[in-house]
Amino acid sequence: MDITTVTSFRAARSRADLALRPGEVVMAGGTWLMSEPQPDTTGFVDLTTLGWTDLEVTDDGLRIGATCTIARLLAWAEREAPAAWTSLELARPAADALLASFKIWNTATVGGNVCQAFAAGAMIAFLTTLDATALIWTPDGGERRAAVADLVVDNAANALAPGEVVRALDVPARALSSRVGLQKIALAELGRSGAVVTARVDPDGSAVFVVTAAVRRPRVLRFSRVPGAGALRDAVASAPDFYTDPLGSADWRRGVSVVLAERLRARFARELQEGAA
Repeated sequence: MDITTVTSFRAARSRADLALRPGEVVMAGGTWLMSEPQPDTTGFVDLTTLGWTDLEVTDDGLRIGATCTIARLLAWAEREAPAAWTSLELARPAADALLASFKIWNTATVGGNVCQAFAAGAMIAFLTTLDATALIWTPDGGERRAAVADLVVDNAANALAPGEVVRALDVPARALSSRVGLQKIALAELGRSGAVVTARVDPDGSAVFVVTAAVRRPRVLRFSRVPGAGALRDAVASAPDFYTDPLGSADWRRGVSVVLAERLRARFARELQEGAA
C-alpha cells in the first residue's frame, strides 16, 4: 500500500526519540500499518532500531521484547527454550490461528499484534492464556504495567494512552510449566478464526480458559480445578460480547466456543485421570 500522506521517517535510537510530533505514529513490523491507507498519518517512528532484546530468561519468567517477531518467538520456543517450559507449546498453534503466512511472521512483531488489539490477535490469545503482562513506557519517562487481557478493550482498540509504548511482554514463571491447548474454527477454510479457545492447567490443578476471536476482547475464565462440563459451558456462554460480522454471527460464535472449550476440558480431564491412575 502506498501511504501517500507520509512525509517523514525517523529511526528511534533512544527513548527520547519516542516523543511524537503531530501526525507521527510508532511502527514495529508495520504489517498492518502498511496494508491500508493511513490518511491521518504523516510520519513513522521505527521502534525496531532501539535494539531491544528479543527474548530473555529472567528470575521471574520470560520477557519478550515488543519488537520480537512472531517467527523469532516460534523458533526460540521450539529450539532454545527450557524443556520444562511446556506452556510455550501454545505458541505455534496460536500463530497458526493468525491469518498470515510465514513471510508475515518474519516481519510482524509480538508487541504489534497485541497493540493492534484485533479480536483474533494470535499473540493476544497466547499471552493472555499465560497471564502475561505488558511493560508500558509512559511519555513522562515512567512506566506502568497492565495485563495483556486488560490491554485489549475492544476489537482494534487498546488501553494505551497517547504517547505510551509497549516495551515488553512478561510471562510469569508460574505459568510456563503447565498443560496447554488450543481449539479454533473458521467459516472459511482460509479465513481468519471465527472463534479460538485456549486453556492452561497448572501443576496445582487450577485451570484457565480463554475465549478470543469470537468476542470483542479476551474473556478469561478461572477455575480452582478443571471444571465440569456444565460449569464451563455456562461460563463460556455467558460472555457478554460475542459479535456478528461477515465471518460469523454472534450466536454461532457463542455455540462453537462452548464446543471448543468442552473439547479442551475433556482432554485435560482425561489426561489428569490417566496421570492419577
